[in-house]
Amino acid sequence: MKIRTSEYFIREVFLSLKRNNWMSVASIGTVAVSLFIFGMFLMMVMNMNKLAQSLESQVQINVYLEDSVTHDSARELETDLKSLQGVEAVKFVSREEAMERFKERLGDQKSLLEALDDDNPLPDAFEVTITRPELVKDTAASIEKLDGVESAKYGQDVMEHLFEMTRLLRIFGFSLMLVLALATLFIISNTIRLTVFARRKEIAIMKYVGATDWFIRWPFMLEGMVLGLFGSLIAAVILRTAYTATVEKIYDTLAFFPLIPEQPFLNYITVIVIFSGMAIGAVGSAVSIKRFLKV
Repeated sequence: MKIRTSEYFIREVFLSLKRNNWMSVASIGTVAVSLFIFGMFLMMVMNMNKLAQSLESQVQINVYLEDSVTHDSARELETDLKSLQGVEAVKFVSREEAMERFKERLGDQKSLLEALDDDNPLPDAFEVTITRPELVKDTAASIEKLDGVESAKYGQDVMEHLFEMTRLLRIFGFSLMLVLALATLFIISNTIRLTVFARRKEIAIMKYVGATDWFIRWPFMLEGMVLGLFGSLIAAVILRTAYTATVEKIYDTLAFFPLIPEQPFLNYITVIVIFSGMAIGAVGSAVSIKRFLKV
């Protein structure tokens, strides 16, 4: 592309933005809002996936024993558990240790256990660590078939609810982002259409004297890309600020919560948001000018 041609395109873009300043501001604002919501849902889905992966990697099977199991039987059962495929480690937790853990979790409310006197209703148990998360379900089913085992639990309800929540969030988020993208395309294309309509005679003359469709199309597509760029930059700044503040707030109360670190995560989100904004602007412009090129 020649320097003179590039200068012409750039000059036309800024003249058009100045000529339709209020519609341009509306387009930039729509892009900013749409991409902010897009980025927000994208970050939420990615953090939910990380949380799910973190929980998967820390899955333990809690094996609760029947009250009739003796210490000798428990040792034999421990050997059987260690021999199962996918088992990495087995730890015995006596009912006394389980009660002490329960009291620690209750904290200031451990006085609620005074009604039990010296009775301990908790069973002896094993904590079984699995090598790979995908083996948990089958391993738990195998453990429940062993003699002396009352039940084997691994928080399957929590995991299933978490995955269901992540799936619904992903569907809702992408559906909303699609609607917002269409609304943004509509507003940007209308903004560009005003410019195209005002210059329709000029476009027709350019076609008659031999100007190519791309020569006519480029200034309008660049205008849409500029509108998308400005809107996406605003959205990216707000997203970065909001995510940083959220991370700090969560880490103040939940220091070990598995959030995605700010860097380089925010840089990736910024790049995605900016390119999405420019792409939406270019597509919206291409759609608006297509009809006027048919002379």
